Amino acid sequence: MSTQQEGGYKTAEIAPATGKLGVMVVGMGAVATTLIAGVEAVRKGLAKPIGSLTQMGTIRLGKRTENNHPLIKDFAPLASLDDIVFTGWDIFDENVYEAASHAKVLDNDHLAQIKPFLEAIKPMPAVFDQHYVKRLNGTHVKKGKHKCDLAMQIIADIQAFKKTVDRVVILWAGSTEIFLEPTAVHQSIAAFEKGLVDNDPSIAPSQIYAYAALKEGVPFANGAPNLTVDLPVMVELSRLNSAPITGKDFKTGQTFIKTVLAPAFKARMLGVAGWYSTNILGNRDGEVLDDPESFKTKEESKLGVLDFILQPELYPDLYKDLYHKVRINYYPPRGDNKEGWDNIDIFGWLGYPMQIKVDFLCRDSILAAPIALDLVLFLDLAKRTPQLANLGIQEWLSFYWKSPQTAPGLYPEHDLFIQLMKLKNTLRHIMGQDLITHLGLEYYD
Repeated sequence: MSTQQEGGYKTAEIAPATGKLGVMVVGMGAVATTLIAGVEAVRKGLAKPIGSLTQMGTIRLGKRTENNHPLIKDFAPLASLDDIVFTGWDIFDENVYEAASHAKVLDNDHLAQIKPFLEAIKPMPAVFDQHYVKRLNGTHVKKGKHKCDLAMQIIADIQAFKKTVDRVVILWAGSTEIFLEPTAVHQSIAAFEKGLVDNDPSIAPSQIYAYAALKEGVPFANGAPNLTVDLPVMVELSRLNSAPITGKDFKTGQTFIKTVLAPAFKARMLGVAGWYSTNILGNRDGEVLDDPESFKTKEESKLGVLDFILQPELYPDLYKDLYHKVRINYYPPRGDNKEGWDNIDIFGWLGYPMQIKVDFLCRDSILAAPIALDLVLFLDLAKRTPQLANLGIQEWLSFYWKSPQTAPGLYPEHDLFIQLMKLKNTLRHIMGQDLITHLGLEYYD
C-alpha cells in the first residue's frame, strides 16, 4: 500500500476506510441497542456523540506553541459513522426497537424518531447454553450436533454478512458467563478445534464467537469479563489471520473511577488501607450477576485493577495490607441506572487516617455505548494498519478495558492517563507524527 493523504496527514501503509463497515453485535440488549440507536441519532443530527473519544476527542501534534489540536476523527483515517451497518445475534427474537424499548435506557421520544431504522434490524439466532449463564433462558438459539457445528453456523453468518459490506468487526455485548479458567483445550488451535467437536465444557459460547471471528480474520472486542480472547488459541488465531483483539470488560462506572483515583493516591504517595465497593443495578446484567458463578467472573475483572496500579510489592508501607472488597447486588427498581458506592480508607503524613466517599449514580449503557463505538472504529483502523494488525493484541486500546490484554508475561497498565497517552502516541506513531513525551525542556532553551 502506498502512502496516501487523509485530511492533510500522512497515512503510510494504512488502507483507506472506503465502503461500508459492518458491525456484528453478540447480544442485542441494553448496551447494543443504546449503541445502535445512538449512532443513528448522531447520524440524523438528533444528538451529540458525547463520551466518544473518536468523535469528540482531539490529539495534540507538535509543540504546545504550534497550537495544532485536530479532532482524532480528522487526523486518523477512521470509518465514518455514516458508513456503519449493524447486525447481530440474540437469544430473543425482538427487533432492536423492541429490545431498546424493553431495556428502558433511552426514552420513548428518542426511540420514536428512529423507530423504522431500529425495527429493520432483527437479530439472528444466537449460540447459547444456559450452563454458562444460569439466569437467562434463550428462545432464539441455534441448534447443532456439537460446538463445532455451532461455530460453523456463526462462520456462515459472518461470511454472508461480508458479502453486503466491505469490512467487519464483531463486538460481544452479551451477558457475563460463569467463571472459567484456561485448560488444555485452550492451548492451541488444534486442541481447541478438537474440543469443539468433543463438546468440551471449557468452551463457552463467547469463545465460539471469538473463534469464528478470528478464523474469518475479523477483529473481536469482548465487552464482558468472560474468558474469551485472553487464551493462547485466540492469540494464535489473531496473529495468524491479522485479526486484532484487545482486552475484556468495558471500563464504565466504578472501575473507571478507580483508575482515576488510585493513580492520584500513588502519585502523591498516600497510603490506602481499604477500598470497599458496592453496586446496585436492575438490568439484565444485574440479574445475570446475581448468580454467584457469573459474579465470580466479574469480581476477578474488578479486583485486579488496584493491585496493578498501586504495586504493593514496590510500596509495601503504603499498600501491602490493602483490603479490597467488591459487591454487586441485583435491585430491579434501579434498571440500567447503576449506583456505585465506594468507601476508601486512606492515610497520609505520619500514618494519620482519612476517608473518601464516592457515590456514582451512573447509567451503565450510556457509559458503555461510546466505548463500544470507539473500539469498533479503532479495531477497524488496526485491521487496516499492517503495523498493528500483525501484532494480534492491541495493548494501545487498554484505555477502554477493566482487564487490558498484554503480551504473555507483561503486566497490564491500568492507570487511565498512561493508557490515554499510549493510545494517542500509537495514533501519532502510525500516522508518522512525533510522539509527545511532555518533557517540555525545549521551551526553556
